[in-house]
Amino acid sequence: MQFNINTIEDWQEIADHTVSQLIHNILLLKGNLGAGKTTFTQFLLKNLGSEDEVSSPTYSIVNEYNTSKGKVYHFDLYRLKNIEEAYDIGIEEYLDNAFLCIIEWPEVYEDELYGLKYHSMSIINKGDSREITFE
Repeated sequence: MQFNINTIEDWQEIADHTVSQLIHNILLLKGNLGAGKTTFTQFLLKNLGSEDEVSSPTYSIVNEYNTSKGKVYHFDLYRLKNIEEAYDIGIEEYLDNAFLCIIEWPEVYEDELYGLKYHSMSIINKGDSREITFE
């Protein structure tokens, strides 16, 4: 499914759609710096009933949020250099114990997901708008 984002309010439509389609507990978010991955996550978590303040996990690598559906872990793997660093933070345990794991910059870990079912979202900057593809 594809969406176009022209205003901040358009993110709500994407969050609504995503919540209605979530059947797997892993969501990969792909896009350049500043594409809107964390903005999307803020809308999604609000939609899931979280009252937590959502921020980018760029430096913490993983943030934990409470929702009415269960724990959500929000990863930013941008700074990880290799797969061993993902294992060092205990990524497998998070994946096994979450309602949802949102993973920004998943490329370093993506091969390890072979055989698992997950959702993927790509966000492409198009000037003042964004093009979103959700699978």
